[in-house]
Amino acid sequence: MKKTIAITVAATAVLISSGCSRAQYETEPVVLQSAQGPVTCQLYTKERVLWDQAISHPESMTREAADQICQAEGQRMKDAG
Repeated sequence: MKKTIAITVAATAVLISSGCSRAQYETEPVVLQSAQGPVTCQLYTKERVLWDQAISHPESMTREAADQICQAEGQRMKDAG
């Protein structure tokens, strides 16, 4: 167990120090209409759906709900091919 944690920490440190940035995977932001109003999503490549996130959303909506909308759109686009 301790060895697994040590390896995970080491791998994370390598990624951070190597300058790994999500910016290189970003696509143009998209605006999606929800029942509560527009949600602007920052989507990434089709292989990075879990990174998809809201960059703006209605005040009546939680950040988590907005992120779920964006991830669903990323998944939809991935499934569409």
